[in-house]
Amino acid sequence: MEFKPTKLAGCIVVVPKVFADPRGWFFESYRADRYAAGGIDATFVQDNHSRSVKGTLRGLHAQWRKPQGKLVRCTAGEIWDVAVDVRKGSPTYGEWVGVTLSAENKQQLYVPPGFVHGFVVVSEHAELEYKCTDVYDPGGELTVIWNDPQIGIPWPEQEPLLSDKDAKGKTLAELADLLPR
Repeated sequence: MEFKPTKLAGCIVVVPKVFADPRGWFFESYRADRYAAGGIDATFVQDNHSRSVKGTLRGLHAQWRKPQGKLVRCTAGEIWDVAVDVRKGSPTYGEWVGVTLSAENKQQLYVPPGFVHGFVVVSEHAELEYKCTDVYDPGGELTVIWNDPQIGIPWPEQEPLLSDKDAKGKTLAELADLLPR
């Protein structure tokens, strides 16, 4: 298993060691001691699973009352996954990383607390499973608009399918009072 740091401290791409033979394949999708040694020393308390169709963009989401770290994996199809540092005072505030996660590459992205997260589906459909370090708090959620010009993410989909909540997201500037330090 390989843990690749990104340009954003704490955001880590996990590349599993896959054991394949004519019968199929096997890999460890999570093991606390190995992940801690690789820089992801988190306690996960909630698992989520979503399915979306091509062109769906979910995000950019975070929790401000109960910040969540997320360990994201695409189990079917392919997505482009994005994390944005929204910690006020951080040297990388407003910067982002984007990685391709797919059922084929089996990679994961760890998004630490203090970051917003989103993804767009680039295959016909995609399924995501992700572990969270705190439980979902609907009253403590914030949504940064997907196309905030201050962030400047070059999404591969210019006219995404959005939920009402995501379509009404706010810019980082509008959410400044809720962002973590």
